[in-house]
Amino acid sequence: MSTDAQTESVEQVTIRFAGDSGDGMQLTGERFTTTSAIMGNDISTVSDFPAEIRAPAGTTGGVSGFQLTFGSHDVFAAGDDADTLIAMNPAALKINIDQLKERGLLIVNEDGFSKRNWERAGYDHNPLEDDALKKYQVFPVPISSMTKSTLEGLPLNGREMDRCKNFFALGLTFWLYERELEGTLKWLDSKFAKLPDIAEANKRALRGGYAYGENSELFRVHYKIKPNPQELKKGTYRHITGNTALAYGLVAAAQQAELPLFLGSYPITPATDILQTLTPLKNFNVTTLQAEDEIAAIGAAIGAAFGGSLAATSTSGPGMALKSEFLNLAIMAELPLVVINVQRGGPSTGLPTKTEQADLLQVLWGRNGESPAVVLAPKSPSDCFQMAYEASRIAIKYMTPVILLSDGNLANGADIWKVPEVSSLPKFEFSRFKGQVSDFHPYERDPETLARPWVIPGTPDLEHRLGGLEKDHLTGAVSYGRENHHEMVLTRAEKVQRVTNEIPPQVIHGHKQGDLLVVGWGSTYGVIRTVVEKLALEGHSVGSTHLQFLNPLPLDLEAIFENYKTILVAEINNGQLWTRLQGAYAKPMKRFNRVKGYPLSEKELQQEILQLLKD
Repeated sequence: MSTDAQTESVEQVTIRFAGDSGDGMQLTGERFTTTSAIMGNDISTVSDFPAEIRAPAGTTGGVSGFQLTFGSHDVFAAGDDADTLIAMNPAALKINIDQLKERGLLIVNEDGFSKRNWERAGYDHNPLEDDALKKYQVFPVPISSMTKSTLEGLPLNGREMDRCKNFFALGLTFWLYERELEGTLKWLDSKFAKLPDIAEANKRALRGGYAYGENSELFRVHYKIKPNPQELKKGTYRHITGNTALAYGLVAAAQQAELPLFLGSYPITPATDILQTLTPLKNFNVTTLQAEDEIAAIGAAIGAAFGGSLAATSTSGPGMALKSEFLNLAIMAELPLVVINVQRGGPSTGLPTKTEQADLLQVLWGRNGESPAVVLAPKSPSDCFQMAYEASRIAIKYMTPVILLSDGNLANGADIWKVPEVSSLPKFEFSRFKGQVSDFHPYERDPETLARPWVIPGTPDLEHRLGGLEKDHLTGAVSYGRENHHEMVLTRAEKVQRVTNEIPPQVIHGHKQGDLLVVGWGSTYGVIRTVVEKLALEGHSVGSTHLQFLNPLPLDLEAIFENYKTILVAEINNGQLWTRLQGAYAKPMKRFNRVKGYPLSEKELQQEILQLLKD
């Protein structure tokens, strides 16, 4: 029976798909994301999946989630509480129900709510019969059985049919939010070209879910989200995750520099995708090494840098700790090296699949001796491309390691990326030796950057020593001289400080001066900007600025601070950027810290800002 469902226009929607780790929630979310991007909506996403390889089915430890916010205006964050939650089983409901707005849409796979399943999830009764759910709009849908009914006649067993239920759920949400089917149908044909029965099954499930929404009397309203009216600049756009963007940024940098790219890496969550993305790209003169451990990975990368490659190594917090000794070798030898740290919850192995920003002080000062390094941080998944490119360019120009601090939110999140024109990318500058051989000194420096010359091994008559012992300031010979060591310590520090010449002016969102400035870094960008711009529109005297250069700090930052009565530093740690800024500037600062393994809460940050303004 067809319903006469009303269409309601909304500006922005946050959806969360949740189910068992085998239910395909990440794929479901990604297809909804891609479709929304193609339809002209701005998007931001965040993934939430378990650390266990395969937790027992139906348990809370095995719940996988994917949240996206899409809208008809610019979207900077994946949102707090969801407008719609799709829960495939009781465990998914239990883990995620607190993140659904009151009167939000709760679509549940009622076939998954057997007594066995709700007991596995820790309930002592069927949660669909709980009064607590009355504050939501609950839509029980027999997703599993409807999927199997849709697939009757196909040569699939019951298990194979059940695996298609995520596409039934996707089709239903496509109808609910007026998404197009065609792109996903074509994608299924391509994805399962060698498995036509599987392709057909998922296509039927997708259409079946859409038809269910269209013809069922369960839903009385569906929603229209118009495309973003802001005219996009002409070009090619795609949605991209942070890890993919990091990999592509390294490739682009190597191509522009006309150098081979080498990545030495050891698999570690959530950085492994960088290695996996780069490995097939051999046609771009990319070489990857999956090393036996983190130390070997950075050691190989240092060897590649010595040999004349754009060299990089990728890891997460525990691996960063292991790499510290070899990183100091790269600092002492003054070799260009990009070190990517995709931060996760710690300490130790901590929360491998959850996010955190707690490695800042580690990468700033977690090495022996005076060992300064450039530290950068991307602000969004798409920005990971530009910052990987920039890290590569600075490392080569200044002949120094550059540490790039991403995090789990950026790594697995996605947003819209405009593929840049090659001609728009900054050029690379090399500190190559160009003088007479008789005048060659391995540590004679460029007067602007203080970079020593990058001499490729095997260059006739330019043999020289490198290593971890202190160098003579000019010849590179081992030196234990007191004044020489003091000079070299100051020189290495000054070289890093001169990277301030590469830092663009800080961008201010909201008010350029006023009562309160929110300062952030890394993946907090979207949440902070969303909250600050909302409060500014409501008449509050607030602004925000985001740091992408964490060492050295931007030269204009101190002057910006003087334009506000209160500075609030917001981050996903216990105050590490706050500690850094308090040590660099005399102005007292407040801090807002949450270390929950999840993005900052827009609601909590807004409450903190309003309380500070009131005080």
